[in-house]
Amino acid sequence: MSTRQPETPGLSTDEAVRALLLLMPRLVGRAKRLPVPAEMQSLDLAPRHLSLLSILLFDGPMTVNDLAGRLEVAPTTASLMVGELSRKGVLERREDEDDRRRRIVSIADAQQPSIRAWLARGATAWQDALSPLTPPERRTFVNTLLAYEKGTEEPAEPAGAWPGERQKYSRPADESGWG
Repeated sequence: MSTRQPETPGLSTDEAVRALLLLMPRLVGRAKRLPVPAEMQSLDLAPRHLSLLSILLFDGPMTVNDLAGRLEVAPTTASLMVGELSRKGVLERREDEDDRRRRIVSIADAQQPSIRAWLARGATAWQDALSPLTPPERRTFVNTLLAYEKGTEEPAEPAGAWPGERQKYSRPADESGWG
């Protein structure tokens, strides 16, 4: 039995933008309302910490360099984050049995259940939303969010121009179509 949604008529770009302008604040608001476990409220965790914890939950213990690669940050940045969370008792660092110069980072056993419970709803929601899509559709979705992220970093051209008022731009011609 297929879990794919029935086909619905497509949206024009403007219709999609309108729908997303309504949806995005609700998504952000809902994410912000996820209650931080009581035992972690005093830790002053930031969104960057949630990404780090999510990666360790999803992929298991790993080196700081591997973690930096998955977080798309410099190894020194990842190391600082790991150090901060280690001092707070959230993460543990241990020697790599195969190479004693390397350190393996993991979520502390005592913190694992509360972090798992806290982040599970978001991971499950993404799993449920993405699983009906084909791999190319999932790639398009992720690329679209990445393009949105990049677009919100750059000022509108010209400053303050509404989308219909600015010049159209073409997408980069790389393999994914987005860069």
